[in-house]
Amino acid sequence: MKVLIVKTSSMGDVIHTFPAFEDARRNRPDVSLDWCVEEAFAGIVALHPAIATIHTVAIRRWRTSPLGRGTWREAAGLRRALRDCRYDLVVDAQGLLKSALVAKQAAAPIVGFDRSSAREPSATLFYDRRYAVPRDLHAIERTRRLFGLALGYEPDFSGLESGIMPPAGGSNFVGGKTAFLLHGTSREDKKWPVGDWIETARLLVGRGMTPVTTWSND
Repeated sequence: MKVLIVKTSSMGDVIHTFPAFEDARRNRPDVSLDWCVEEAFAGIVALHPAIATIHTVAIRRWRTSPLGRGTWREAAGLRRALRDCRYDLVVDAQGLLKSALVAKQAAAPIVGFDRSSAREPSATLFYDRRYAVPRDLHAIERTRRLFGLALGYEPDFSGLESGIMPPAGGSNFVGGKTAFLLHGTSREDKKWPVGDWIETARLLVGRGMTPVTTWSND
């Protein structure tokens, strides 16, 4: 059985999907799992060694030139690539209109959240099967429950595994434990006060960890 996962963005949402992917891999070893993701986050998806094929979309870039010849050419190429794979099922793990439209390109049955569970209820119009998953759950648990309902198993919530493997030679830190503080976000309501980040870093140091973070000149 070939299954396509559609979870295109953003980075945190993509990372939150790994535990559900790992559940599916362990509970349904008969299933081959592919992933469709925004091109900027394809490198993150590639950290999981069991993902058979990664398809990339460029919705963010396409929006800057929706009528451009290159946009239509790339979108048509994605459509061909998805259909050539002949998927048995598509799981729209995002629940947005844009992800549902991407899922539709595969020409396979689509499953996803129901109207009361999806972030954009209009997306459910494209689904063949819809599942109710409480919206007040954490995104990780919501996605794990969706995958379990779609593929016929009960997730084991006593554990949490991502299955991702860091690239060889990808760390500049030798020994000890490292905590990565990812503070960047595109939404104002997700921003955390600087003082809270500083306090968190101090707590991590107190527990023997080395906090690291990103920076830019923006």
